[in-house]
Amino acid sequence: MLSATACAMGPIAAHHGESGCGKTTTGRTILRALDPTAGEVLFHDGERTVDLAKLSASELKPLPTKMQMIFQDPFASLNPRMTVGDIVGEPLVIHKLASGSELQDRVAEMLEKVGMMPEHRTRYPHAFSGGQRQRIGIARALIMQPSLVVCDEAVSALDVSVQAQVINLLQDLQQELGLTYLFIAHDLSVVKHLCDRVAVMYVGKIAELGGTASLFNAPKHPYTRALLAAVPNPDPDVALDATLSGEVADPGNPPSGCSFHPRCGECMVHCKDHVPKLAEFSASHQVWCHLYGDNSTA
Repeated sequence: MLSATACAMGPIAAHHGESGCGKTTTGRTILRALDPTAGEVLFHDGERTVDLAKLSASELKPLPTKMQMIFQDPFASLNPRMTVGDIVGEPLVIHKLASGSELQDRVAEMLEKVGMMPEHRTRYPHAFSGGQRQRIGIARALIMQPSLVVCDEAVSALDVSVQAQVINLLQDLQQELGLTYLFIAHDLSVVKHLCDRVAVMYVGKIAELGGTASLFNAPKHPYTRALLAAVPNPDPDVALDATLSGEVADPGNPPSGCSFHPRCGECMVHCKDHVPKLAEFSASHQVWCHLYGDNSTA
């Protein structure tokens, strides 16, 4: 069961959490690569708001023109038998939006936007580095002029120096093209630098949601605090406070009550039997935890 909201033409939001928490599933559900079993996926494209979860197959056909995805692996996500020009231009061909010289011109223009050269159109993916391949993947995602782009660990497979280049490119393109990013990541430093809002997920549910500064400076949920405490400090005299033990619960068979209670150092009796309700610290900072609000007396 998943529920998500995607608002186009806005800031950069992030989903963060350990592997297996449901971040990628949420991204794919928003794009309807996976069908949600319940809930809503509300998408606002500047003209209207629609519930993507309720759209039929025929109603979903125009969706790729407004929503695209940048994949984690820049090697596996590109067809090695296709030229760069064919890879980037394929969405336009499939949706019959361009052909002939217009297609070639749009592909060349998009390659230049992502820092590649027009003459790269005739080469194959194996001729490029990981960072260059990810730029090709970005070009393919943006050639349709979408308003929402889901970035699924889009820089995690790259070297640190290349990560910085790709992050700067994503920021420049966001400003130039008016994009909204849903950025799925493990790296908290990347999240803090890039994103306006952060959702911390655990076992398919959001545990805490807030503005980046608010969440990083004053985390409320024990899970969020544990994740932040586990971030390595460059000072060798500061010990790593990795207090989070155990493994992520099985999303198909989650624990009763609060899903995090088997690993929580602040677990109370009712955490094991009662699902926490929403507690709001501000209009933009929300947490689902028994330590706060009405939950504390549940």
